[in-house]
Amino acid sequence: MTTIRVLIADDQMMVRQGFTVLLNAEPGIEVIGQAVDGLDAVAKVAELTPDVVLMDIRMPELGGIEATRRITEPAGAAVKVLVLTTFDIDEYVYEALRAGASGFLLKDASAAELAHAVRVVAAGDALLAPNLTKRLIAEFSRVTGTPRAPLKDRVGDLTERETEVLSLIAQGLSNAEIAQSLVVAEQTVKSHVGRILVKLGLRDRTQAAVYAYETGLVRPTGY
Repeated sequence: MTTIRVLIADDQMMVRQGFTVLLNAEPGIEVIGQAVDGLDAVAKVAELTPDVVLMDIRMPELGGIEATRRITEPAGAAVKVLVLTTFDIDEYVYEALRAGASGFLLKDASAAELAHAVRVVAAGDALLAPNLTKRLIAEFSRVTGTPRAPLKDRVGDLTERETEVLSLIAQGLSNAEIAQSLVVAEQTVKSHVGRILVKLGLRDRTQAAVYAYETGLVRPTGY
């Protein structure tokens, strides 16, 4: 079993140490380093090449959003960022998702939830299933105003089925749930998702969901 290498970035020592203890107790997960702020996180990622970074949003020197952007922007960057937040609805979290984060997690998450989140993002499946994430994306896409034209134009590159799959991704459905909804094989959905990400130049499912809301392909309802 491949070990998932984790870096924890938080300006609170107790948080860093607590998460380190919890994750090191999980099979297949190893905390390889800690960072005390955003600048330290960027430097440690370059030095240690972790698979996943647990990133606090509010930190001195360099905040988690800009640190996330610097870590995920380089072409070929493989590290995944999981944002840590104290509040379930936080505009900064949405900005972090736009900056390249693969999902977010509340700081009061249980050990099991924390380990699950790390495994999910490490596997390349964005942490999008929890209703809180869907609510956050919907809530803050509501205030982005008119869809940006260049993004909206790029939706036209997708086939009708790919557009349908993108819409379902934005609603927080897993591949299995999308397959059930469209009455197709799960592997077929995986292929569609892969093509969507390539065509739109997106990193993962979370970025695809943000994209769908920002282009107006999906409109937030029921929030």
